[in-house]
Amino acid sequence: MALRLVQVNFKARDDAALGRFWAEALGWGVSSEGPGVTNLEPVGFVWPDPAGFYIDVVTVPDLETVNYRAHLELATTSAAHQAELVARLQDLGATPADVGQGDVPWTVLADPEGNVFRVLEPREIYRDTGPIAAVVVDCADPRALARFWGEAVHWTLHEVTDDHALLRSAEGVGPYLELRRTSNVTTVRNRVHLDLLPYPIDAKDAEVARLRTLGATNADVGQGEVPWTVLADPEGNEFCVLGKG
Repeated sequence: MALRLVQVNFKARDDAALGRFWAEALGWGVSSEGPGVTNLEPVGFVWPDPAGFYIDVVTVPDLETVNYRAHLELATTSAAHQAELVARLQDLGATPADVGQGDVPWTVLADPEGNVFRVLEPREIYRDTGPIAAVVVDCADPRALARFWGEAVHWTLHEVTDDHALLRSAEGVGPYLELRRTSNVTTVRNRVHLDLLPYPIDAKDAEVARLRTLGATNADVGQGEVPWTVLADPEGNEFCVLGKG
């Protein structure tokens, strides 16, 4: 059995509008599995391609206040590419954001619903990730949380310090998962979370049981009766295990 990080999920006021923004931002295709859900996928990939990484945008009632505990970081290949991408994103509706970053080589923006993200300066480590360089999750203890996520999805740990941990799929494809230490980790429900998919897909119950032995706990985000299981990692970050029991 295997479990892999297959996508990020955005909660939204308007899934179609936010989905269009991110599809144009990334150059990805758009589809929908039903009302209130917009699915984004790299062109040429069909869910659930093992080499693919996806985004789901889901409209939810009573959307929580924006929380920046998880965000995307976008890759660029040159200073000119970074400047062009920032300008294009602003034309699409992104706005500059100040999160106390000061004078840094990356650019911080917010999407049309206020979700903060970064457009990075060129970095060699992200040269082959595609448009998304990393999914970043704030945490209090990167070393401990890296142990959980490394065992949960069997990703390779590339870097680890007291301040951050960097993991990537063992196949060396797709974005990195960065666990970044922060002094003010919030307990507000995340507006951006991770979705995991078991292979085979009917192994969900066994994988959920395994995750609980690693330290995951049940989470209630108002999901009701759904075919997926909502859990939280040891620092309280909610994530979903897709599939069927």
